[in-house]
Amino acid sequence: MPDSQTRDALAPADSTEKLRGAGRVLIAVYLVLAIAATFRSVYQIISKFDEAPVAYSLSAVAGIVYIVASIALIKRRGAWRTVAWIAIGFELLGVLVVGVLSFAVPQWFAHPSVWSWFGAGYLFIPLVLPVLGLVWLSRSARAAQDGARHAAH
Repeated sequence: MPDSQTRDALAPADSTEKLRGAGRVLIAVYLVLAIAATFRSVYQIISKFDEAPVAYSLSAVAGIVYIVASIALIKRRGAWRTVAWIAIGFELLGVLVVGVLSFAVPQWFAHPSVWSWFGAGYLFIPLVLPVLGLVWLSRSARAAQDGARHAAH
């Protein structure tokens, strides 16, 4: 039976990895956006959906994406890592497409959505956040691979 040092060296790097620094901040921002976008869209859909159905529906989609991304980033192992990549990639695509459409077809956005005008109503955080999320996922995957390689030697 291996001693505790050997077991620790053989364990996958991300199984003992603690969430620190940038990861905590990233998840905190995702959680704030998840709550803000979801509750705002629910209120808008209930109270005034007929005024801007496209914008309010897109805000609801954004809220759901932020919830999924938050959960996936918190869990961040196994299939959840894949879910995080998909959710954050979808989020970036959504911000870019909705951002362009909000300029190209402004009548669809009589009222702003989370992603309209590239997230201008949210200080462009919806535009920057998925880029940071994808960078963090990439770097944390690379760090886990490097740790596993180091442990194998």
